[in-house]
Amino acid sequence: MRVVHILLQVGILYGFYLVGSWIQKSFELIVPGSIIGMVLLLIALAIKAISPKWIEQGSMQLLLLMPMLFLPVTVGIMEYWHMFHGSGFWLLIIAFVSTILVFIISGWITQWLIAWKTKGIDKHDHL
Repeated sequence: MRVVHILLQVGILYGFYLVGSWIQKSFELIVPGSIIGMVLLLIALAIKAISPKWIEQGSMQLLLLMPMLFLPVTVGIMEYWHMFHGSGFWLLIIAFVSTILVFIISGWITQWLIAWKTKGIDKHDHL
C-alpha cells in the first residue's frame, strides 16, 4: 500500500511537470516546462490548494534517487571527453563550481527554512 501511495504522490508531481511542459509548448516560452511546473506547484502549496502531506513521501523518494540521475551525465561526459579538450575544459570547471555552489546555497537555504519553521525567526533576521 505504501508503494501505491508513493507512486500517486510522484504522479501528482509529474502532473505538475506535464502541465508546465504543456504551458511552455503552447505559449512557446523560453522558460523550461519543468520550471513552470515547479512554480505552479509552489503556487498551489502557497494557496493551500495542495497539502504538503499529499506529496511529502513521493518527493522524499525522488530526493533519495537523485544521485542516480547524475550517473548518465557523468557517463556522457566520459563518452564525449574529446569535446572538453582546449577551451571546452573550462566547461567542466564551470559545471563543477556551479554545482558546488548550488549544493551549498540550497543546503543553507534549507537549513534556514527548517529553523524558521521550527523555531520561528524574528522579522529582522535576514538571509
